[in-house]
Amino acid sequence: MTPQSLDNPYRSVPGVDALLNSPQLSEHLGLLGQDTVVDAIRSAQDWARAAIASGSPPPSDDMVLDHATRALATLLHPTLEPVINATGVVLHTNLGRAPLSAAVRQAMHAAAETYSNLEFDLDSGRRGSRYVHAEDLLCHLTGAEAALLVNNNAGAVLLTLAALAAGQEVIISRGQLVEIGGGFRIPEVMAQSGAHLVEVGTSNRTYLRDYARAISENTGALMRVHTSNYAVSGFVHQPSLSELAAMAHDQDLPLLDDLGSGTLLDTAMAGLKHEPTVQESIAAGADIVTFSGDKLLGGPQAGIIVGRADLLDVIRHWPLTRALRVDKTTIAGIQANLGHYMRREAIDKVPVWQMMTATAHEIGSRAQALLDALGAVARGCELVEGRSKVGGGSLPEQSLPTVLLALPSGDASAMAARLREGKPPVIGRIADGRVLLDTRTVLPAQEPALLSRLSDLLL
Repeated sequence: MTPQSLDNPYRSVPGVDALLNSPQLSEHLGLLGQDTVVDAIRSAQDWARAAIASGSPPPSDDMVLDHATRALATLLHPTLEPVINATGVVLHTNLGRAPLSAAVRQAMHAAAETYSNLEFDLDSGRRGSRYVHAEDLLCHLTGAEAALLVNNNAGAVLLTLAALAAGQEVIISRGQLVEIGGGFRIPEVMAQSGAHLVEVGTSNRTYLRDYARAISENTGALMRVHTSNYAVSGFVHQPSLSELAAMAHDQDLPLLDDLGSGTLLDTAMAGLKHEPTVQESIAAGADIVTFSGDKLLGGPQAGIIVGRADLLDVIRHWPLTRALRVDKTTIAGIQANLGHYMRREAIDKVPVWQMMTATAHEIGSRAQALLDALGAVARGCELVEGRSKVGGGSLPEQSLPTVLLALPSGDASAMAARLREGKPPVIGRIADGRVLLDTRTVLPAQEPALLSRLSDLLL
């Protein structure tokens, strides 16, 4: 350190030119360009000055250079990366919800790597519509007259309300004014759509007569929202969907049914409570049904709207539809995923359904195999009984019996952090002071990587 820097420690911070000409940054100059590298250098200088201001010794030139180099390396490293979900939460929103089947991944890859007839009619040689590609499959599987894909179910609800009820009243039970993750609330999305909310009944009991009293010349629709992410029990009552449909149709009004998660299969076959299916909603008389493509359906993120052809035609041509439209890879993935349901192979091919229908015995066998493979390093590990959850705002208060691999007692938070920091990151859960891993949500192809990570951790 020079005498000048002793008098003024800020003078010890290396200049831009000195760092820019260092060998360590030469590769980044070629890849990212001088402006980006200079920005990283200046950020490193600011870091050094902040350290000095806090009373710390002036960082060395090498420390400042290392700070800039790491910042540039971070720019080139994707922040979105694969992880191993060992939480036992099948539809873990924070971890990307549904993993996709091999057929879905292949279809999306094929759509991405070349041109396609996304909006081109091969028969006529004229412009076509992206909305036709999955429509026939959805209609066949649900019994609906027409169908439309948008970017997610929140978008589906917003678009439906805007297209069919803007400036009009929409009647809904107070017990169905739900909020989903991220603060998405039915009253707020209804206001954003331009529709006017009319609440009827109470939080726990709403009757058909409540809807009847609220219908007026300003009513645009009746709406049912399935409470897919919470349950109200005890002294409760809601009219059936078929009763609501009959009332709506008597008044020449559409009945909108937001299922949220939405499923094409009976969840009871996985040992869970029955979740209303899309087919049941259509059969009960709902005119429009909205649901997600990436939850219980097990496909890519999408919002799906099915129902009456005349209403779907209005929605399809509403200006907001273009802002919410899906891209070619999503359409390809949705089609491929629906193909599993058409071929009646969803339980065997769709990862979400594979996970939900796996028995505790099957999960236990996988966990035992993992424990055996760890060998001597597994000291302190054991298998314990537990419960897996569906997650993703689906089937509240429902869980599945499972077998968990409990890691040795100790600093569980530190152990969980080490698992997250490695490659690939492993995400488990902590209970009773121990890290617990549930192989229900570990993809078979990830088991070797999980074994390697655990072997390193437990050595």
